[in-house]
Amino acid sequence: MDRIEAMRAFVAVAKSGAFASAADRLEKSPQLISKYVSQLETHLNTRLFNRTTRKVHLTEAGERYLVRASQVLDDIDEMENQLGEMQTHASGLLRISAPVAFATLHLAPLIYAFQQQYPAVDIDLQLNDRKVDIVEEGFDIALRIGTLRNSSLIAKRLTAIRMVMCASPTYLSKCGTPDSLEALKTHNYLRYSYLDADNGPLPHQYLSETTHNQLGGLSCNHGGLLSQVAILGQGIVLQPTFICYEALKSGDLAVVLPELEPAPINLYAVYAHRQLLASKVRAFIDFASQYFGDTPYWDDGLPAPVMR
Repeated sequence: MDRIEAMRAFVAVAKSGAFASAADRLEKSPQLISKYVSQLETHLNTRLFNRTTRKVHLTEAGERYLVRASQVLDDIDEMENQLGEMQTHASGLLRISAPVAFATLHLAPLIYAFQQQYPAVDIDLQLNDRKVDIVEEGFDIALRIGTLRNSSLIAKRLTAIRMVMCASPTYLSKCGTPDSLEALKTHNYLRYSYLDADNGPLPHQYLSETTHNQLGGLSCNHGGLLSQVAILGQGIVLQPTFICYEALKSGDLAVVLPELEPAPINLYAVYAHRQLLASKVRAFIDFASQYFGDTPYWDDGLPAPVMR
């Protein structure tokens, strides 16, 4: 027995006074309505109706049961309506994990614009370059940059991320401008420590093998700091353009070996489920993908990648 359906059948009969009227209201056959009520009475071991050929009347037990059953069904309908609104109207708390450098440079205006459009969504943004477990740690979305490994998570590409090798004019005038991949080995490389030396871009693999020269070596897990050190003239750095775009446009940094620019990587929104996706999650993902577009604003005005 479907107890909820049986309760709905009972309440409909009690309020309409007839099985046929209840069947019309619930769009079911009178025989099925009668079956539901009989099953409910058997389950409760109590007669709920006194039946005549023309009408049904509630027993004393039926009157008591009607009050409680009506309240239970009202509570169920209210709960389902609230959950339905969560699926159709973006609201509630949205927990997002994002990489530090990208978030500090580019997420504030996005979040401001998003919450102007969706004021019922509150955001808890946690910055961390560690790959969080979004299910275990309770995040709705994680923003990730790079090549994603196979997993049970769903990933939505938000935009392309260019990577360029660059150095300051001061450094290049002092140490020379490399003209080949092999020539990079004689230069001081400012290493991003989270980039895999074996599976990273080819220039990174070459540069990771260099020995420290007289300028001193540096590795760091924050690309923004590496960019600042490169501007000061300490070496060559492989950077995503979302970090160094302003320095490139101002001339504080210059692209080195543009023909060796790695293939673009991507910014992804990663989430746990594709089906029954909460409206707040869907709204943010759709908004972010439209906000950045295929060519993000930080790449506007930069030289196009060299075709190979």
